[in-house]
Amino acid sequence: MSDAKDEPENRLRKELPEEVPATIPEAADEATEAKPEETPAETPEEAPRLTGRQRLVQGLWPPRVSRAQLIVAVLLFGLGFGLAVQVASNSDSDSALRGARQEDLVRILDELDDRTQRLEDEKQGLQKQRDELENSSDQAEEARKQTVEKEKQLGILAGTVAAQGPGITMTIDDTKGTVQADMLLDAVQELRAAGAEAIQVNGVRVVASTYLSDSGKSVSVDGNKINAPYRFKVIGKPEDLEPALNIPGGVVQTLEKEQATVTVDRSNKIVVDALRAAKRPDYARSSSQ
Repeated sequence: MSDAKDEPENRLRKELPEEVPATIPEAADEATEAKPEETPAETPEEAPRLTGRQRLVQGLWPPRVSRAQLIVAVLLFGLGFGLAVQVASNSDSDSALRGARQEDLVRILDELDDRTQRLEDEKQGLQKQRDELENSSDQAEEARKQTVEKEKQLGILAGTVAAQGPGITMTIDDTKGTVQADMLLDAVQELRAAGAEAIQVNGVRVVASTYLSDSGKSVSVDGNKINAPYRFKVIGKPEDLEPALNIPGGVVQTLEKEQATVTVDRSNKIVVDALRAAKRPDYARSSSQ
């Protein structure tokens, strides 16, 4: 019986593969090997020391700009540009006065004094009218007289009545066709600032609403085409009107730069007889009750 049992066990043992001897992993062997001595890392060379200017440049460049800083920079640039333009324009006018002769500067000062005196005289005249109205026994009659006188004055300013008095005649001969409307407008404004009370240009009355425009090689005044020579008839104080046109950098110098010939003549009697029709305003009404 025992032999019969041993026989199948031997058969099974023969069929099984031989046992594989255990092997030590290579990793373990490598672990047991002595580690080679590590060589110390080479120390980097010491960085060169930077100067203060180099550190400042590194801090500023490349620039790191935020959106808010960019907006502020644009605003500051616009402000600086505007100031530069204003200074340049002021320097141009200052240079004209800086290069002026002594007699020209004296004449400019006299003109400013005359304008101040005219304003003071106008103020005194208005105060006198007020006093006459307050002290007159017949205030209604005095008011009527002043109203008639005021109507005549306003008629002269509005161009609805003729006027005469001392003043000047300015003639602009433009053979080259270089005189433009804005130059004549500068002359009108300068004359008004100097105290002109009535102005007429080549038969056209100049009033508060007058406009000038270029029309080919000529000029139109309130839609009326006029040709050279341009003749201004101006009523006012000749001692104020003529110097105002001849100041350095003024009307006469500007026109002469355009190769135009300008002559100014004083007279004790200038007649301004070109009239304008009285126009009723479309919308404006008197606010007095």
